[in-house]
Amino acid sequence: MNISPADLAVFAGFFAVVISLSVWKSRRAKGHIEDSSDFFLAGRGLTWPLIGISIVAANISTEQMVGMAGQAAGAIGLAVSGWQLMGSVFIVIIAMTLLPRFLQAGIYTMPEFLEYRYNATARAIMAILTVVIYALVMLPAVLYSGGVTLKAIADIDLHVAVWLIGVVGTIYCAFGGLKAIAWADLIQGLALLAGGLLVFFLGLQAIGGWEAFTSHNADKLHMVLPADNPDLPWTGVVGGMWIVMVYYCGLNQFIVQRNLAAKSLKHGQLGMIFAGGLWLLVPFAIVMPGLMAQQLFADRLAGKSDAAFPTMITQLVQPGLRGFIYAAIAGAVTSTLASLLNSASTIATMDVYRNMVHPAASQTRLVWLGRGLTIVFVLAGCSLAPALDNPRFGGVFQYIQQFQGYIWPGVVGAFLGAFLLPRAPPAAGVLALVLGPVAYGVLQATTRSDLRPWGHELHFLIQVLVAFVFVAGVMIAVTLVQPLAAPKVLPVRQEMPFRTDPVVKIAGTLVILAVAVFFFVFW
Repeated sequence: MNISPADLAVFAGFFAVVISLSVWKSRRAKGHIEDSSDFFLAGRGLTWPLIGISIVAANISTEQMVGMAGQAAGAIGLAVSGWQLMGSVFIVIIAMTLLPRFLQAGIYTMPEFLEYRYNATARAIMAILTVVIYALVMLPAVLYSGGVTLKAIADIDLHVAVWLIGVVGTIYCAFGGLKAIAWADLIQGLALLAGGLLVFFLGLQAIGGWEAFTSHNADKLHMVLPADNPDLPWTGVVGGMWIVMVYYCGLNQFIVQRNLAAKSLKHGQLGMIFAGGLWLLVPFAIVMPGLMAQQLFADRLAGKSDAAFPTMITQLVQPGLRGFIYAAIAGAVTSTLASLLNSASTIATMDVYRNMVHPAASQTRLVWLGRGLTIVFVLAGCSLAPALDNPRFGGVFQYIQQFQGYIWPGVVGAFLGAFLLPRAPPAAGVLALVLGPVAYGVLQATTRSDLRPWGHELHFLIQVLVAFVFVAGVMIAVTLVQPLAAPKVLPVRQEMPFRTDPVVKIAGTLVILAVAVFFFVFW
């Protein structure tokens, strides 16, 4: 793929604006001494538009822009949109249920909550597990997928592309913390959705309109796939996807950190619901362009469906605008990267260093440690990322999926148990965090293969459900045998109201109804 001078100018100008705005908006007032709340939680002053768009920018990266469009062009079709649309439903539910409790507790991180509810051991286990997964799995995967995309766009060496993305994401992340990230995401998130919708409308124009598109793709425009579908069966969606969504929308630090930084409960809830509303655009901005690519350029996609979205860009978008979309894709990568870096450094600083090593550390030391760890993590990620080009990893998406399942059952079990089992003892939470990865690992190790013809053929989402049920059973049994004498009293920020504003309930209901309508239309 060749980049014209106009594309290059737009690309460079886009990132100049992003970095300048984020650095300017995150600058400290004269005489203000920056503390950990400023750096890690933007001074707890984020408003709902920033929260919503920042969640979208952090969530959507090349895994969606390339991988989701590719899966749509391949065997799954429109049903791959289920990941984002179920996210729209569950982010509303989380906003109404768990977010008020987390904001009232005044926590910096999700592991911190586990110490209040269970004990320091539970906090340490989740903190270490999260940092390891972020630093050794998620960061290298995001850098690698972004590097591959940049290599395809500009024919840049993979190592150079990875380090370029790492440097850009680190500049504003290390300088301004979460506030800088949120302002950068404002531009990058809007650009991402605008670029995707532009490709959608250009694709419709090339095909001949909506009727020509839907009639040609009638067999792929279904949200519900048969139970024997190997990629995304309805049994997996109903059985295990809700566990993934509870974790991702409500317990995953690099998404939830924006909510914890909300100016008020109303802003936090509306921000999450706004993100859920924006996710409704994903089927049109990302998934359907993948189907259009298969319809328009089937010969170019033979055996390489992941090229669907880039092919639409190169074939339908004019120079200049093409540079804007390239910048939006690269911005999606740097947004996700910066969010992961900030979250990993937050947990490593607040949950590991301050809580386990130096409880009396000054605020200045915590902030500079956070900056230093941001740089350490990006150096490690950039060093590891090119190794994912090795075929033995089976592709970056398989690499991510293979490890994420070890987190979901135990963490969701521990947090839901914290509320649904008020007398669950500390041992219940610790066992959930330990046994979750073990149960999922056993299921992974007994999956049918050439070496294990006797193994099971459960979809990975069903494996997640089975592991969760096992964890929940253990927590219930421990609670029955050794319940707490009285439920634990959690911290409460008196200035943070617990009541949900009526406008929040109305907005959340509208988002869920919109998802229901989409499923009804494309059943």
